[in-house]
Amino acid sequence: MIEGLLTALGPMHLLWLFLGVSSGILVGAIPGLGGGMLMALALPLTFSMAPVDAILLLIGMHVGSVSGGLISATLLQMPGTPSSVMTTFDGYPVARNGHPERALGLGIGSSLIGGLLAGVALAALAPPLSYWALKIGPWELSALILCALVLVAIIAQGSMLKGLFSATLGIIAALPGLAESDGQLRYTFGSDDMTAGFRLLPVLLGVFVISQLLKESDKALGSASVIRLGRRFSFPGLQDWGSHWVNLLRSSIIGTFVGILPGVGASISSMVAYGMARTFSKTPERFGTGHDEGVMASEAANNANVGGAMIPLITLGIPGAPVDAILLGAMVMHQIQPGPLLFTANAGLVWAMIAGYFIANLLMFGLMLAGYRSLARIITIPAHYLVPVVFVFCLIGAYSIGNRLFDVWVMIGFGVLGYALDKARVPLGPFIIGFVLATPFESELRTALQLSDGSLLAIVDHPLALAFVVLAAVMLILPLLRSGKGAAAPAIAAIEKPE
Repeated sequence: MIEGLLTALGPMHLLWLFLGVSSGILVGAIPGLGGGMLMALALPLTFSMAPVDAILLLIGMHVGSVSGGLISATLLQMPGTPSSVMTTFDGYPVARNGHPERALGLGIGSSLIGGLLAGVALAALAPPLSYWALKIGPWELSALILCALVLVAIIAQGSMLKGLFSATLGIIAALPGLAESDGQLRYTFGSDDMTAGFRLLPVLLGVFVISQLLKESDKALGSASVIRLGRRFSFPGLQDWGSHWVNLLRSSIIGTFVGILPGVGASISSMVAYGMARTFSKTPERFGTGHDEGVMASEAANNANVGGAMIPLITLGIPGAPVDAILLGAMVMHQIQPGPLLFTANAGLVWAMIAGYFIANLLMFGLMLAGYRSLARIITIPAHYLVPVVFVFCLIGAYSIGNRLFDVWVMIGFGVLGYALDKARVPLGPFIIGFVLATPFESELRTALQLSDGSLLAIVDHPLALAFVVLAAVMLILPLLRSGKGAAAPAIAAIEKPE
């Protein structure tokens, strides 16, 4: 950890962290934009960078964007990122009641506490989990990825069937091109451009950025009225933090462990933590009217989620959130293979990532406190004014990875697909996770079948893999049974109702 800290504190590494956090805060504070869009746009710029610099830059963007969303949520009642939705419930009322500085201080301080506690969990849990993961084979890994895909689909926003549909589309999109397991071409339809399949970056740019740009272009032009700040910033004192330490600790733990669940995202963390805070509060009726506990719970949880999501990414190569798929893509592009061997093959990078996460949270805290007034003016810029500029950067990014116009059309095509899915209320997170995990799932499953002469029954000899498959089946069947009972109840009542 000390070696990683010394690496991350190097002048150039620290500069990239600073640039990542500051740009993440700016983009996160503007409603309509987000960390996923920024990270996808920055991915082509990292090709010529050292691997450590590229990863630290993206980690800084991730941390900064999640925290930056509280600015617009507090002062505009418009969440800058989905993870800040719950912050609007109490942050905006506190600001509207004449205490905008206090609302920002509560959010910024809670973000730091949640981020640091998640960092402790990341440093403590990642090494033993990676050593445990070294002992599992292809059967266990393929079953684990299957379980992750099912989990992503069933807890995504919207219905379970829509989540499964989205994940399936992502898997289908990953099939064309050269199969990694046997080196055979498939689903190229006679096109030479399709021999490499759909590259990760154009797909990410399309789904994360172009779809959002199309969504923003639907909105009418207009300007928002921001709550004005006073001349002095009143940061909450030690007594305020001490009286709410249980809420902060509970929300940080919830955010961390929800982040470990693949594909869940920070928005779910803040919802769960907010609900738990209200349940255990002595004054639950004050939630939604400008209560300190609500702001603290939401911001501590959504920032802790970032650190929690890095645990499965580092140890198993499974992104804990859709945005982490971009970080996974950056690591693969820089010839870094996340997973059980990462701690032994590239331990210096791993500990630099963990130390960089701690430093990113400290930088976020300092930058937010120092620049909150400037951010309050920046968030009034309508996001649709930025659409043409962002679109040009998307074109450059998609074309630059292979100097092929085909990749540009792929980006636009997946952007239209993402926009259509969003309009149909089909979640995009499972699509990205399915696209990223399809290749390792197929590779591990084929290896397992080759070892067992093609027999699926061999999974019985691997209890852990069988347990993962059973868990996936239970997670699929239980919601269907519940929905079936819910639909059957009115019909049964109508039949049994006397004339």
